[in-house]
Amino acid sequence: MKVLVTGFEPFGGDTVNASAEAVEALAARWAGPEELVTAVLPVVFDRVRSADGPLLRLLHEHRPDVVLAVGLADGVTQVRVERVAINLMDARIPDNGGAQPVDAPVADGGPAARFATLPVKAAAAAVRAAGIPAGVTYSAGTYVCNASFYALQHALAERPDVLSGFVHVPRTTEEVGGEAAASALSDGGEPHLPLGALAHALEIVVRTALAAARGELAEPAEAVGTLH
Repeated sequence: MKVLVTGFEPFGGDTVNASAEAVEALAARWAGPEELVTAVLPVVFDRVRSADGPLLRLLHEHRPDVVLAVGLADGVTQVRVERVAINLMDARIPDNGGAQPVDAPVADGGPAARFATLPVKAAAAAVRAAGIPAGVTYSAGTYVCNASFYALQHALAERPDVLSGFVHVPRTTEEVGGEAAASALSDGGEPHLPLGALAHALEIVVRTALAAARGELAEPAEAVGTLH
């Protein structure tokens, strides 16, 4: 089996992006046996949703069994397993290409929403069981993260055999301030989790999806750590 995991380049004046760092850390710790393909995507609306952009090219080239896109959610303290992508681009700030769409669709003629097909409840529960704060959420925003999530699910709509979805991660403790991060957080500073915890969480999500793809997992019925 093959797995594709993507993160994002820095944007909005940042010099790092926790999603890319977490994906790179995941690649460094991955022990298989499944093949893992990773990539860092541009924070550009048109490139993440177009047929010749890197995300959809990777799908065509590698034909993975599991796909997990990862993005940064500023100001959160938990790993957020997203359930719903909406067909809307409404940018508070310009993307890295200078575009700032307002009330525009990700895919012309597409449905209003697309849902993750990976086992979101089971994945969030497994991450929480490992001692990492996590939950399921129902809004991936309206910026490039949501656009990539929608484009991914839209492209795979006719391939129910592929389990795919999106995870938002907070900033890393290392970025926020290392040893000073705990006191900074207690004083109302930037929320964060250690990079190692983020990489571990992504691995848990991927391996939970792989178990589901092999028919070895039953999705829990209860709302596990639902975030609003």
